[in-house]
Amino acid sequence: MTIRLYDTSARQVRDFTPLVPGCVSIYLCGATVQAAPHIGHIRSGLNFDIMRRWFAYRGYDVTFVRNVTDIDDKILAKSAEQGRPWWAIGYENERAFTAGYDVLGCLPPTYEPRATGHVPEMIEMMRELIERGHAYAADGNVYFDVRSFPGYLSLSNQELDNLRQPEGEGETGKRDPRDFAMWKAARPGEPSWQTPWGPGRPGWHLECSAMAHKYLGSAFDIHGGGIDLIFPHHENEIAQAVACGDEFARYWVHNAWVTMSGEKMSKSLGNSVLVSEMVTRWRPIVLRYYLGSAHYRSTIEYSEDALREAEAAFARIEGFVQRVTEKAGEVIPPAAEVPPAFAEAMDDDLGVPQALAIVHTTVRQGNSALTADDKESAVARLAEVRAMLGVLGLDPLDAQWAGTDRGDDLHGVVDSLVRLVLEQRESARARKDYATADAIRDQLQQSGLEIEDTPSGPRWSIGSR
Repeated sequence: MTIRLYDTSARQVRDFTPLVPGCVSIYLCGATVQAAPHIGHIRSGLNFDIMRRWFAYRGYDVTFVRNVTDIDDKILAKSAEQGRPWWAIGYENERAFTAGYDVLGCLPPTYEPRATGHVPEMIEMMRELIERGHAYAADGNVYFDVRSFPGYLSLSNQELDNLRQPEGEGETGKRDPRDFAMWKAARPGEPSWQTPWGPGRPGWHLECSAMAHKYLGSAFDIHGGGIDLIFPHHENEIAQAVACGDEFARYWVHNAWVTMSGEKMSKSLGNSVLVSEMVTRWRPIVLRYYLGSAHYRSTIEYSEDALREAEAAFARIEGFVQRVTEKAGEVIPPAAEVPPAFAEAMDDDLGVPQALAIVHTTVRQGNSALTADDKESAVARLAEVRAMLGVLGLDPLDAQWAGTDRGDDLHGVVDSLVRLVLEQRESARARKDYATADAIRDQLQQSGLEIEDTPSGPRWSIGSR
């Protein structure tokens, strides 16, 4: 068994060899909390949640760090725009991100450090870089000298002569316009911390280099994030950490965007779909299936039709789980191991689309067994399906989803009301009033319910939209 991952720095799929046998250390660039999360934000967390689950299934002890950027130019801009404290905006949106991760079934990180809690580590890193000749102070700012680091731009594969470094307001005193700010001098009305070079606040790139070092040490296995972070953020992280003496990340893994009309989903473009809105319209487990079913390196083009297709696909899986559970008269536990073809797909750069194809094939085999009244085979297929769904965080019988998918507070009430209507339908059928029975069924279907007649009586479920 060898897990293989696409390493952005090597530009190829590589066999994964952990730094410490049996252990995996992962650092994921998490939320910049200037606004509530849209599904593009949460996709990254979900993709790496699947990675983490697969490593755990393969027997690794996983340390998963996902940071929170709670001080940033964008947060301060929102503070000025809304007339609210920067920390209030940050905390409100941090909670919204946590709720988004939770509602879509992402496991909590091992550690979730905030940038503002690690200023001492940042100061120490800047001091070390200045002493080594890789950084300098100017006008209260501290800059990284990109020409002092020969490996600069190796991740993004750019040429230094053609580089245009993003700049923020107040970045004065640079020796070279391509140098980037690690620390920004204090400006009126903005938060600041004291340093040997004057009061100010951290730059975005410095935050992650310092926090990764604190929680994972000078070397760790995997650094993750969206493809939009390759430059400048991850490139600058590498420069700071390696110039400071760290080996830093041994594999770089990046997920693709969620797009709308071919453009990256973004608050600034006005084309974002907030998670808090989506989960009022779609069951969270369906939304997870939709966002997780594409390969992590493939762009997802958002559309309502695509979500409806995902809903229908998951309903076929869920319907099979429910039918076998009813027939068996008990909850069938997951199999100890997933099918070999599923494992092969997941080992090959987390091939979730191919892995889901195995899930659907197994569901079809299980349905055939049900049709043939082969309870033993149906139960065996269900055990395999549950094992595979568990790895993907999609097992509808898992406690994570118990009572949440259809609104647990209302499900019992709805069930009672629907059963009253179904009893009226059964009475109509008993007296051979088929027109009334069909009309009741049609009305229920128009309400979004699917009715299935079984040997043990009618059963209802929420149908496709």
